[in-house]
Amino acid sequence: MEVLHTIEDFRRSRADIAGTLGLVPTMGFLHAGHLALVRRARAENDAVAVSIFVNPTQFGPNEDLAAYPRDIERDLSLLERERVDLVFNPSSQELYPPGFNSYVDPGTVSEPLEGARRPGHFRGVATVVAKLLNVVQPDRAYFGQKDGQQMRVIERMAQDLDFAVEIVAVPTVREQDGLAMSSRNTYLKPDERQAAPCLFKGLMSAQDRWCTGERDAATLRRLVMEVIEAEPRVQLDYVSVADSATLAEIDGRATGPVMVSAAVRVGKARLIDNVVLSDDGG
Repeated sequence: MEVLHTIEDFRRSRADIAGTLGLVPTMGFLHAGHLALVRRARAENDAVAVSIFVNPTQFGPNEDLAAYPRDIERDLSLLERERVDLVFNPSSQELYPPGFNSYVDPGTVSEPLEGARRPGHFRGVATVVAKLLNVVQPDRAYFGQKDGQQMRVIERMAQDLDFAVEIVAVPTVREQDGLAMSSRNTYLKPDERQAAPCLFKGLMSAQDRWCTGERDAATLRRLVMEVIEAEPRVQLDYVSVADSATLAEIDGRATGPVMVSAAVRVGKARLIDNVVLSDDGG
Protein backbone atom coordinates (compact mmCIF):
# COMPACT_ATOMS: atom_id res chain seq x y z
CA MET A 1 0.00 0.00 0.00
CA GLU A 2 1.41 3.36 -1.06
CA VAL A 3 0.59 6.47 0.98
CA LEU A 4 0.96 9.61 -1.09
CA HIS A 5 0.72 13.23 -0.01
CA THR A 6 1.10 15.29 -3.18
CA ILE A 7 -0.83 15.42 -6.43
CA GLU A 8 2.35 14.88 -8.43
CA ASP A 9 3.31 11.75 -6.49
CA PHE A 10 -0.20 10.35 -6.67
CA ARG A 11 -0.45 10.84 -10.42
CA ARG A 12 2.88 9.12 -10.89
CA SER A 13 1.69 6.06 -8.93
CA ARG A 14 -1.73 6.16 -10.59
CA ALA A 15 -0.06 5.79 -13.97
CA ASP A 16 1.30 2.41 -12.88
CA ILE A 17 -2.16 1.00 -12.05
CA ALA A 18 -3.39 -1.49 -14.63
CA GLY A 19 -7.09 -2.20 -15.06
CA THR A 20 -9.96 -0.47 -13.31
CA LEU A 21 -9.58 1.74 -10.25
CA GLY A 22 -12.21 2.39 -7.59
CA LEU A 23 -12.01 5.48 -5.36
CA VAL A 24 -13.40 5.81 -1.84
CA PRO A 25 -13.24 9.46 -0.71
CA THR A 26 -13.20 9.84 3.10
CA MET A 27 -12.42 12.36 5.80
CA GLY A 28 -10.72 9.66 7.84
CA PHE A 29 -11.47 8.32 11.32
CA LEU A 30 -12.68 5.23 9.51
CA HIS A 31 -15.50 2.98 10.72
CA ALA A 32 -17.36 -0.04 9.37
CA GLY A 33 -19.34 2.13 6.97
CA HIS A 34 -16.17 3.32 5.26
CA LEU A 35 -14.82 -0.21 5.14
CA ALA A 36 -18.02 -1.38 3.43
CA LEU A 37 -17.28 1.14 0.67
CA VAL A 38 -13.70 -0.12 0.41
CA ARG A 39 -14.84 -3.74 0.18
CA ARG A 40 -17.39 -2.89 -2.51
CA ALA A 41 -14.67 -1.07 -4.45
CA ARG A 42 -12.32 -4.05 -4.02
CA ALA A 43 -14.99 -6.45 -5.32
CA GLU A 44 -15.69 -4.38 -8.43
CA ASN A 45 -12.25 -3.11 -9.47
CA ASP A 46 -8.71 -4.28 -10.12
CA ALA A 47 -7.30 -1.70 -7.71
CA VAL A 48 -8.61 0.58 -4.94
CA ALA A 49 -7.62 4.09 -3.90
CA VAL A 50 -8.81 5.80 -0.72
CA SER A 51 -8.48 9.50 -0.02
CA ILE A 52 -8.20 10.78 3.55
CA PHE A 53 -8.74 14.52 3.73
CA VAL A 54 -10.70 16.62 6.22
CA ASN A 55 -11.98 19.19 3.74
CA PRO A 56 -12.01 22.69 5.26
CA THR A 57 -14.20 24.23 2.56
CA GLN A 58 -17.26 22.22 3.58
CA PHE A 59 -17.19 23.39 7.21
CA GLY A 60 -18.91 26.60 8.30
CA PRO A 61 -17.28 29.13 10.65
CA ASN A 62 -19.04 27.71 13.72
CA GLU A 63 -18.72 24.02 12.81
CA ASP A 64 -16.38 21.33 14.08
CA LEU A 65 -13.39 21.47 11.70
CA ALA A 66 -10.79 21.73 14.46
CA ALA A 67 -12.52 19.12 16.63
CA TYR A 68 -13.34 16.66 13.83
CA PRO A 69 -11.94 13.26 14.93
CA ARG A 70 -8.68 12.17 13.33
CA ASP A 71 -6.48 9.07 13.70
CA ILE A 72 -4.37 8.63 10.58
CA GLU A 73 -2.24 5.76 11.91
CA ARG A 74 -5.32 3.71 12.78
CA ASP A 75 -6.88 4.55 9.41
CA LEU A 76 -3.81 3.39 7.50
CA SER A 77 -3.68 0.15 9.48
CA LEU A 78 -7.31 -0.60 8.63
CA LEU A 79 -6.79 0.17 4.95
CA GLU A 80 -3.71 -2.02 4.73
CA ARG A 81 -5.76 -4.94 6.06
CA GLU A 82 -8.31 -4.28 3.30
CA ARG A 83 -5.54 -4.51 0.66
CA VAL A 84 -5.97 -0.93 -0.53
CA ASP A 85 -3.45 -0.05 -3.25
CA LEU A 86 -3.15 3.73 -2.98
CA VAL A 87 -3.95 6.19 -0.19
CA PHE A 88 -4.07 9.90 -1.03
CA ASN A 89 -3.56 11.95 2.14
CA PRO A 90 -2.88 15.54 1.03
CA SER A 91 -2.51 18.64 3.17
CA SER A 92 -4.96 21.51 2.90
CA GLN A 93 -2.23 23.54 1.19
CA GLU A 94 -1.81 20.81 -1.44
CA LEU A 95 -5.45 20.92 -2.52
CA TYR A 96 -6.04 24.61 -1.80
CA PRO A 97 -2.76 26.40 -2.50
CA PRO A 98 -2.39 30.15 -1.93
CA GLY A 99 -4.57 32.04 -4.38
CA PHE A 100 -7.03 29.18 -4.89
CA ASN A 101 -10.30 30.78 -6.00
CA SER A 102 -12.29 28.34 -8.17
CA TYR A 103 -15.31 26.51 -6.77
CA VAL A 104 -18.06 24.26 -8.13
CA ASP A 105 -21.60 25.63 -7.87
CA PRO A 106 -23.68 22.51 -7.11
CA GLY A 107 -27.02 24.00 -8.22
CA THR A 108 -30.58 23.63 -6.96
CA VAL A 109 -30.25 20.09 -5.57
CA SER A 110 -27.90 21.54 -2.94
CA GLU A 111 -30.24 24.31 -1.77
CA PRO A 112 -32.78 22.63 0.58
CA LEU A 113 -32.21 20.50 3.71
CA GLU A 114 -28.53 20.54 4.68
CA GLY A 115 -27.81 23.24 2.13
CA ALA A 116 -30.28 25.62 3.73
CA ARG A 117 -28.81 25.05 7.19
CA ARG A 118 -25.13 24.91 6.25
CA PRO A 119 -24.52 27.66 3.66
CA GLY A 120 -21.57 26.87 1.44
CA HIS A 121 -21.32 23.26 2.63
CA PHE A 122 -22.14 21.63 -0.69
CA ARG A 123 -20.03 24.08 -2.65
CA GLY A 124 -17.11 22.74 -0.60
CA VAL A 125 -18.20 19.12 -1.08
CA ALA A 126 -18.64 19.48 -4.84
CA THR A 127 -15.33 21.28 -5.22
CA VAL A 128 -13.24 18.77 -3.30
CA VAL A 129 -14.92 15.77 -4.97
CA ALA A 130 -14.32 17.34 -8.40
CA LYS A 131 -10.65 17.84 -7.51
CA LEU A 132 -10.30 14.27 -6.23
CA LEU A 133 -11.94 12.82 -9.34
CA ASN A 134 -9.59 14.89 -11.47
CA VAL A 135 -6.48 13.81 -9.54
CA VAL A 136 -7.35 10.13 -9.05
CA GLN A 137 -9.07 9.48 -12.40
CA PRO A 138 -11.08 6.51 -11.06
CA ASP A 139 -13.40 4.32 -13.07
CA ARG A 140 -15.84 4.23 -10.14
CA ALA A 141 -16.25 6.33 -6.99
CA TYR A 142 -18.10 5.05 -3.91
CA PHE A 143 -20.25 7.04 -1.48
CA GLY A 144 -22.57 6.08 1.37
CA GLN A 145 -26.33 6.56 1.07
CA LYS A 146 -26.46 7.91 4.65
CA ASP A 147 -25.49 11.29 3.22
CA GLY A 148 -28.41 11.21 0.81
CA GLN A 149 -28.31 14.82 -0.34
CA GLN A 150 -24.55 14.63 -0.82
CA MET A 151 -25.11 11.62 -3.08
CA ARG A 152 -27.53 13.59 -5.23
CA VAL A 153 -25.18 16.58 -5.42
CA ILE A 154 -22.27 14.40 -6.55
CA GLU A 155 -24.36 12.40 -9.02
CA ARG A 156 -25.67 15.62 -10.56
CA MET A 157 -22.23 17.22 -10.73
CA ALA A 158 -20.64 14.16 -12.34
CA GLN A 159 -23.41 14.04 -14.93
CA ASP A 160 -23.50 17.76 -15.69
CA LEU A 161 -19.70 18.15 -15.90
CA ASP A 162 -19.20 14.95 -17.92
CA PHE A 163 -16.87 13.17 -15.53
CA ALA A 164 -15.90 9.79 -16.96
CA VAL A 165 -16.69 7.99 -13.71
CA GLU A 166 -19.48 5.82 -12.36
CA ILE A 167 -20.85 7.14 -9.06
CA VAL A 168 -21.82 4.17 -6.87
CA ALA A 169 -24.21 4.55 -3.90
CA VAL A 170 -23.62 1.99 -1.15
CA PRO A 171 -26.36 1.24 1.43
CA THR A 172 -26.01 2.76 4.88
CA VAL A 173 -24.19 0.60 7.43
CA ARG A 174 -25.89 0.63 10.83
CA GLU A 175 -25.30 -0.36 14.40
CA GLN A 176 -27.49 -3.17 15.76
CA ASP A 177 -30.03 -0.64 17.07
CA GLY A 178 -30.27 1.09 13.68
CA LEU A 179 -28.07 4.14 14.28
CA ALA A 180 -26.25 4.99 11.07
CA MET A 181 -22.49 4.73 11.47
CA SER A 182 -20.80 8.13 11.47
CA SER A 183 -17.52 9.54 12.68
CA ARG A 184 -19.55 12.09 14.64
CA ASN A 185 -21.11 9.31 16.75
CA THR A 186 -17.95 9.55 18.86
CA TYR A 187 -19.30 12.86 20.20
CA LEU A 188 -22.21 11.07 21.91
CA LYS A 189 -22.16 10.54 25.67
CA PRO A 190 -23.54 7.16 26.86
CA ASP A 191 -27.06 8.47 27.59
CA GLU A 192 -27.09 10.37 24.30
CA ARG A 193 -26.05 7.23 22.46
CA GLN A 194 -29.08 5.46 23.94
CA ALA A 195 -31.35 8.23 22.67
CA ALA A 196 -29.87 8.66 19.18
CA PRO A 197 -31.55 5.63 17.50
CA CYS A 198 -34.89 7.46 17.65
CA LEU A 199 -33.80 9.11 14.38
CA PHE A 200 -33.79 5.77 12.57
CA LYS A 201 -36.92 4.62 14.41
CA GLY A 202 -38.75 7.70 13.14
CA LEU A 203 -37.73 6.98 9.58
CA MET A 204 -38.80 3.36 9.99
CA SER A 205 -42.24 4.47 11.16
CA ALA A 206 -42.68 6.29 7.85
CA GLN A 207 -41.32 3.34 5.89
CA ASP A 208 -43.68 0.92 7.63
CA ARG A 209 -46.71 3.07 6.79
CA TRP A 210 -45.48 3.53 3.22
CA CYS A 211 -45.36 -0.25 2.85
CA THR A 212 -49.02 -0.48 3.94
CA GLY A 213 -50.05 2.10 1.33
CA GLU A 214 -49.68 5.51 2.97
CA ARG A 215 -48.76 8.15 0.38
CA ASP A 216 -49.69 11.46 2.01
CA ALA A 217 -46.46 13.40 2.47
CA ALA A 218 -47.71 15.37 5.48
CA THR A 219 -48.69 12.15 7.26
CA LEU A 220 -45.27 10.62 6.59
CA ARG A 221 -43.54 13.71 8.00
CA ARG A 222 -45.76 13.68 11.08
CA LEU A 223 -44.98 10.01 11.77
CA VAL A 224 -41.23 10.71 11.80
CA MET A 225 -41.65 13.83 13.93
CA GLU A 226 -43.79 12.09 16.55
CA VAL A 227 -41.18 9.40 17.19
CA ILE A 228 -38.26 11.82 17.39
CA GLU A 229 -40.06 14.43 19.49
CA ALA A 230 -41.02 11.77 22.03
CA GLU A 231 -37.31 11.51 22.97
CA PRO A 232 -36.49 14.49 25.24
CA ARG A 233 -32.71 14.15 24.80
CA VAL A 234 -32.98 14.72 21.04
CA GLN A 235 -33.66 18.06 19.35
CA LEU A 236 -35.34 17.80 15.94
CA ASP A 237 -33.93 20.00 13.19
CA TYR A 238 -36.04 18.97 10.20
CA VAL A 239 -38.02 16.17 8.58
CA SER A 240 -38.31 16.04 4.81
CA VAL A 241 -40.35 14.02 2.33
CA ALA A 242 -38.90 14.90 -1.06
CA ASP A 243 -38.51 13.70 -4.61
CA SER A 244 -35.48 11.41 -4.47
CA ALA A 245 -33.84 12.85 -7.59
CA THR A 246 -34.46 16.60 -7.23
CA LEU A 247 -35.02 16.81 -3.43
CA ALA A 248 -37.99 19.08 -4.09
CA GLU A 249 -40.32 18.87 -1.11
CA ILE A 250 -43.58 17.01 -1.81
CA ASP A 251 -47.02 18.39 -0.96
CA GLY A 252 -50.00 16.07 -1.06
CA ARG A 253 -49.64 12.59 -2.50
CA ALA A 254 -46.13 11.17 -2.85
CA THR A 255 -45.10 8.85 -5.65
CA GLY A 256 -41.79 7.03 -5.45
CA PRO A 257 -38.95 7.09 -5.34
CA VAL A 258 -39.15 9.39 -2.33
CA MET A 259 -36.38 10.31 0.09
CA VAL A 260 -37.54 10.65 3.69
CA SER A 261 -34.75 12.35 5.61
CA ALA A 262 -34.25 13.99 8.98
CA ALA A 263 -31.61 15.80 11.02
CA VAL A 264 -31.35 15.99 14.79
CA ARG A 265 -29.05 17.30 17.49
CA VAL A 266 -28.05 14.99 20.31
CA GLY A 267 -25.74 16.79 22.71
CA LYS A 268 -22.78 18.07 20.66
CA ALA A 269 -23.55 15.78 17.73
CA ARG A 270 -25.65 16.68 14.71
CA LEU A 271 -26.88 13.49 13.03
CA ILE A 272 -28.57 12.94 9.68
CA ASP A 273 -30.20 9.89 8.14
CA ASN A 274 -32.61 8.92 5.37
CA VAL A 275 -34.54 6.14 3.71
CA VAL A 276 -35.56 5.97 0.05
CA LEU A 277 -39.04 4.60 -0.61
CA SER A 278 -40.19 3.25 -3.97
CA ASP A 279 -43.64 2.50 -5.31
CA ASP A 280 -42.99 -1.24 -5.22
CA GLY A 281 -43.00 -0.97 -1.41
CA GLY A 282 -39.22 -0.95 -0.99
